[in-house]
Amino acid sequence: MKTSLAICSTLIVGLNAFTPTVQSNKKSVLNSVFEDYVGAVDYRGKKFEFDPLGLAETYPDWVPFFREAELRHGRTAMLAVLGYITADNIRIPGEMYSFENIPRAVDAHDALISNGPNLQIVAWIGLFDLVITLPAIAALKEGREAGDFAWTFFAPGDEATLTRKRESELLNGRLAMIAVGGIATQTVISGNGFPYL
Repeated sequence: MKTSLAICSTLIVGLNAFTPTVQSNKKSVLNSVFEDYVGAVDYRGKKFEFDPLGLAETYPDWVPFFREAELRHGRTAMLAVLGYITADNIRIPGEMYSFENIPRAVDAHDALISNGPNLQIVAWIGLFDLVITLPAIAALKEGREAGDFAWTFFAPGDEATLTRKRESELLNGRLAMIAVGGIATQTVISGNGFPYL
């Protein structure tokens, strides 16, 4: 039985070798995406085009939204890493926020939902999404560059330095997205705050 199954599968594979192949334009779609956007570099500054799921090919109209989401999540993660480390060392005044009531930053979520301002924080984030994010995403179709909120007063004067800074923001954001997950996991596993050992 196993021998006949092996012979049949070999014949099928052999017959497929003589069928015409359809050429995909995946490479051209990916090249256009990676050429149009800053950030196709790794931490060493070398070329790095990473799209293992082929999302740029499958959803080419969504690529600006994907970049906007990557930038937004990266920026949020960079703030989260700073906030996580700061909350393990410094607290704002008030008994509710003291180290006695909330010993670790990871415990703040549960403690502040039951008797704190987390509902208000979620409401403000939702308002920000309605007022700022939705129109910004809609403007992507009109030519707005992903992540650009026209805050150019801190931008460098020349284009090469601006490109390097934008690549740094992407790389730092990607690292922070991984770091905040690592910080949360290590805090829960070890039971310790900063330095999470």
